[in-house]
Amino acid sequence: MHRRFTGGRLVVASHNPGKVREIGELLAPFKAEVISAGELSLPEPEETEATFIGNAKLKAVAAAKTSGLVALADDSGLAVAALNGAPGIYSARWAGPTKDFSLAMARVEKELAGKTDRTAKFVCALALCWPDGHCEAFEGEVHGALTFPARGEKGFGYDPIFIPAGFSITFAEMEPAAKHAMSHRAHAFKQLVEACFN
Repeated sequence: MHRRFTGGRLVVASHNPGKVREIGELLAPFKAEVISAGELSLPEPEETEATFIGNAKLKAVAAAKTSGLVALADDSGLAVAALNGAPGIYSARWAGPTKDFSLAMARVEKELAGKTDRTAKFVCALALCWPDGHCEAFEGEVHGALTFPARGEKGFGYDPIFIPAGFSITFAEMEPAAKHAMSHRAHAFKQLVEACFN
């Protein structure tokens, strides 16, 4: 049996404004007063786990214990088939200490030089954790292909180089509502909401 979130303040365990905004929009219908880890000046724990779910739990547990509130963490990234799933859990780290995703996208393009396979997927793991250490975790994926050069101004992260399967435009060229309806985060959120919010 999954534990339910019953309303009130919820910490989004992220210092990424784009991610916090997207999660806030997805949680808007559910009596959640979203506040970010950044707003609470919570430290960012070092991501030492080997999986997306492991890192999401690590971040959510740390935020819940430090804040005394229920915390939701997302660990997500781009997994490129021809790069054996890289950058994967290191997706944010490829953007460097300044989180410059133009550097990360340039690195992906460089690493793919000479490779014809452009298939990739975005993976999103969500962990909802309580101050007592209880956690619920879910994972979603969206498959597609990469394109270069980057296209589009909407979205964030690797969105400008990712074209979801069945489309001809990148996530960064889509209206946010269209992306929210089909993204890796949307798939993980659907599971989270059904288990913990409905």
